[in-house]
This record gives sequence, structure tokens and C-alpha cells, in this order.
Amino acid sequence: MKASDDSLKRQHELILDSLAEGVFTVDLDWRITSFNRAAERITGVSRSEALGKPCFEVFRADMCETGCVLRRTIETKTPITNMSVNIYRADNKRIPISISTTLLKDADGKIIGGVETFQDVSALKYLQKELRKENSFEDIVSKNENMMKIFAILPQVAESNSTVLIVGDSGTGKELVARAIHNQSPHRKGPFIAVNCGALPDTLIESEIFGYRSGAFTDARQDKPGRFAMAQNGTILLDEIGDISPAVQIRLLRVLQEKIYEPLGSSKPVATNARIITTTHRNLERLVQEGKFREDLYFRINVFKIVLPRLKGRKEDIPLLADHFIDLFNYQKGRSVKGITREALTVLMLYDWPGNVRELKNVIEHAFILCRDDVIQLKDLPENLIQSVKPDHLPEGLSLREVEKCTILQALHRNNGKKVATARELGIDKNTLRRKMLRLGIRSAAE
Repeated sequence: MKASDDSLKRQHELILDSLAEGVFTVDLDWRITSFNRAAERITGVSRSEALGKPCFEVFRADMCETGCVLRRTIETKTPITNMSVNIYRADNKRIPISISTTLLKDADGKIIGGVETFQDVSALKYLQKELRKENSFEDIVSKNENMMKIFAILPQVAESNSTVLIVGDSGTGKELVARAIHNQSPHRKGPFIAVNCGALPDTLIESEIFGYRSGAFTDARQDKPGRFAMAQNGTILLDEIGDISPAVQIRLLRVLQEKIYEPLGSSKPVATNARIITTTHRNLERLVQEGKFREDLYFRINVFKIVLPRLKGRKEDIPLLADHFIDLFNYQKGRSVKGITREALTVLMLYDWPGNVRELKNVIEHAFILCRDDVIQLKDLPENLIQSVKPDHLPEGLSLREVEKCTILQALHRNNGKKVATARELGIDKNTLRRKMLRLGIRSAAE
């Protein structure tokens, strides 16, 4: 009988070794009981080393410590399919893999462990990364014409040491652009310090930016370095600079002009070499005309201006951004969501996105909480977003091209066929609208 069992075990090993996917099994103590040849190749661990060891010592996946997928499968009795995780090989090289798990049962149907199959997807991830490089700069993704122009100049902007002003509505990614400039600049090895000027009251903003000396005010018992001191040899981002008071504007002007500042309670100037990047969602030119923002400071920060478009004006980026955020949350939350249904994507395409890219990211995260399938469906989106779009008048099964065509036709109808007004409503340039109409076969009323 023992010879027969050994023969059967050997046959099982031969079958497993013939598979291109890595396969291993564990008992209820999480110790590896089988380990095929593909598993050896992918992990760099030999079968003799793996057998009998706890799986987390061999596999070393990102989620082994906090969310073991085999444990989840055994405890919930629910298989997992094609989840993306990262593991560390025996040579400490980190590689992406796709894993699936199921229960291991004996002849009587009793659970005796778990089975995990996995495959190396490094080549696929590399190909995806290379394809995305054409539509990305650092962590910013886009194929919008205006964004691509910004991508083209960012390396030159980063290499300079000039002050940069980034203008755009809230949620358009101003800080992402600032970080991208820092990461590509000669200051990349230094710190990146962000200051949210709009969130700090006037009584605190000066001490936060410039720091203070002991005794400068009642509670100042010891010296405290400010953000400029922390940003030495790096970059300081003054976020929402349009919200700062006239008093702070005067002090910032001196920093920009002379590259020196004085901490509160000190008469000794301190030099700074931090590169300054500023952002705002406000119209600074109008604030200057109204006397609310110093003209000389505006000229100092407006050495090079980058204007970010609203998401409403770059709707062709929505599928790309949705995929980007799905990948991000899959990694962060240990999920394996593959994408989004056409019906749900139609709603995303028709929505106006007053909160811009940040709002889209929040919507995808909301969908991750509710999504229990491998794709995000319409029911997983926020109810207020669905109700505001009201896509019931659209036929089912529309392609993205047809959704875009419907959106433009509806806007043309609301604006009596006037292209300039339609382009303004859609948040795009009139020439961009003209090209989209030609591509989609939309004829104007006059034609």
C-alpha cells in the first residue's frame, strides 16, 4: 500500500512540475507540503529548502504579515483569483506576480490546507509601464493635448532653478506637478517641504514659514526652525499663496529678492538656497488689481507659469486615470479589481467633476469599498454622482467614442450650435472641439 501511495505522490509531482505556473500547498499550520518546479524558478528557492517551512518565510509577499491570502481563503472558504501582489525572490529581487488560491481537501471533503498558484507578470508589468510612459510624467498620467505640452516642458523647468507658479482649480494636481519638478531637479536629493498657506491662520503662518527664536513670544521657550530652514538644499512649496496676508507677502518678497529671511525674534538674517514653487487656485492678476496681492511679489513668483486644465476639459483622460487609480488601490488594499464596466465608465465620462482629479480618485476609492466583484459596476459608484448624471436617456452599451459624441451633441444643442460657447461649457479649446467634431463625424447646424 505504501508503494502505491509513493507512486501516486510521484505522479502528482510530475503533473505539477509540468505546469508553467508556480504551485505550492500548505497544511493548516501554514507549512509548505509541496512545491513545484515553476515555483522554484520564480522564487529562486529550491524544493528541498521550501518543504516544511512556513510559507511566509519562502514566499515573502508584501501582504504575508498583514493579509495572508491563503489564510483568508481557508477562513472564509472562498477562493481568490488573479490577485496582484509582489514577492521577494531568494536574491531579494522584488517581482510582481498574479496569484490564485483554493482549498485543499482530503477524500472525505475535510479541509486539510490550501493551494496557491502563481505566475511571474514582470514582463507584462514592464510592458504596461513602457506604454504608460508615453502618457505620464512621474505620477501624473494624461493623454490630453494641453497636459502633453506641459509634460514636454517640465524637464526643462525642473532643471532650472527658477521660481514656478502653478495655477489650477482645487484637485487638478498642482502639488503632484510641484513634486514632479522637484524629483527631476538638481535639488532632488534634498527635502520637499509643502506649506498649505490657506490652512494656516495669520498668527501662525509667519512662525511656521520662518521659524522663531526662544523668547520671541510668550510660549517660545526654545528655538524652532521654520519651513524654509527645513527646505534647505531642497524645494519649498507654498501652496495656495493667494491666501496669505499682506504682512507675510512683504516678508516673502524679501526672501525672493535677497534669498534671506529672519526668524521671529531674531535680528540676524538667515540665508536660504531652497527652490520656491508656488500654487494657487485664485486669479492673482485680479487680486493685484483689487489691491489684495502685491504686484511686485506677483512678478517675483510668476517667473514661469504652468496652468493646469480642469478634468472637465480633459475627459479623454478619465479612462486612463480610472485605470491608474484602480492599480493604485489594488496595490494598497491587496485587491485584484480588473477594471470598470462600460455603464459605470459612461457615468464617469458624463459627470462634470467639480473636484477634478482628486474627486475622481475619491470616487474610485469609494467604489473599492463597495465592489465585491472583479470589476467596478454602476452600483459601486456614489449615489449622488449617479443621480447628477442621470444617464437613463442614453442607450445601453455605448462605447467611449459614442459617449463623447453624445456629450458634444448635447452641449451643441444647449448652446444653439455655437462652437465657442460649446467649447467654453465643455472646458476645452475651440480648436480641440473642432478636431473632436471632425473625428467623431459631428456636423454643425450651419453644415
